Amino acid sequence: MNRTILPDELKQLFTQRQNILVLDVRRKSDYEKDGQKIPGAAWLDPDKITLWSTALPLDRNIVIYCVRGGSVSNSVVDQLKAKGVKARFIEGGIEAWKQAGGETIPK
Repeated sequence: MNRTILPDELKQLFTQRQNILVLDVRRKSDYEKDGQKIPGAAWLDPDKITLWSTALPLDRNIVIYCVRGGSVSNSVVDQLKAKGVKARFIEGGIEAWKQAGGETIPK
């Protein structure tokens, strides 16, 4: 499985009603600054990954995102993959998602 997913690929998966778990892993300050999130996404603090990572299902595809798909997403994906989680992140983060016309909702 790839480490990343393009915004348009994720939109297709949503259209196909794929059973995907979407996690918002923006740093707390970035999460609080932005009033939007991807529908269905749960925010999890990336600084507390050791607390929540073991509770994730190993049988579901997980897509994570941060602001721009940089160091935060890479670090989280590395740690999740090391635990056997099927995780990848949105290339370009939520900013690329918005630019691609991906739906967001008020959080």
